[in-house]
Amino acid sequence: MMDSELPRTLNVENFEMRIADVANVEISQLQALSISVGWPHRAADWQHLLDIGKGYVALDEIGRVGASAMWFPHGEDFATFGMLVTSPRLQANGAAKWLMTRIMADCGHDRTRLNSTREARRLYMSLGFIPKGTVYQCQGTALAPAPLAPIEAGLALRRLDRADLDAVIDLDAPAFGSARRQHLLRLFDSSIGYGLYEGQRLRAYSMRRRFGRGHVVGPVVATCDADAVRVAHPHVVAHAGGFLRIDTHFDTGAFARFVQQCGLTVHNTVKTMVTQEAASYGTGQNGAAVVYALASHSLG
Repeated sequence: MMDSELPRTLNVENFEMRIADVANVEISQLQALSISVGWPHRAADWQHLLDIGKGYVALDEIGRVGASAMWFPHGEDFATFGMLVTSPRLQANGAAKWLMTRIMADCGHDRTRLNSTREARRLYMSLGFIPKGTVYQCQGTALAPAPLAPIEAGLALRRLDRADLDAVIDLDAPAFGSARRQHLLRLFDSSIGYGLYEGQRLRAYSMRRRFGRGHVVGPVVATCDADAVRVAHPHVVAHAGGFLRIDTHFDTGAFARFVQQCGLTVHNTVKTMVTQEAASYGTGQNGAAVVYALASHSLG
């Protein structure tokens, strides 16, 4: 469908909604929208997304934001969709599908991925998205984790800095499904990261930043559970007694047990959905790394 054929207004229950660029809306209005559906995003969390994403909002006749939808480019042919929010008063009135159709046309990528709430799943399936896996949103007051065994000879765990960016991208790309340089560069600005090195080779990395009610640990990317635990451990130690969140596809295995033992229980689940198999996360074949924890539901 050509962009010129997409409607720029929508009639909803005797009033008209108009579309606007999300970048032209006050962050306080966007935050009010996410609060209306119980999402914890702070103004700073919205700004992070606006820095690297694009999208639209639906405005009513007096300029109130009733819905939003954003997309985030990762490389030249891959994107994630997120911040697909519809205020309770507009749900089931077509606003979500209206905005989704618009951002899908704008994005223009064949390989796209999103994380869907249970309520929105039928909509995304009608738009061609296929369920691929479950994300477990684990959160709570973090418990101090048990000390780990001494690190193996030849390995080094250290803080990451900008000089590590290329190594992080090389490890991350096959796990995430695309080289997400812009996203990772923005995360370096707002996060504390750790990398597990074997000589000059990066084996695993993790990041932690302020988000919502406390802090989120993610992304975490590694080739095995033990390495994922190793790079996540210092983040939990740093925030024992505080609110912490980890979003993961894993509900069994050593990494999942580590998350549970740290007091982070499953608060909610969402479904990862893709438009084609090539948009899926990496499976770890041939020794490649996998994503153990997401940066966020919108960014993957």
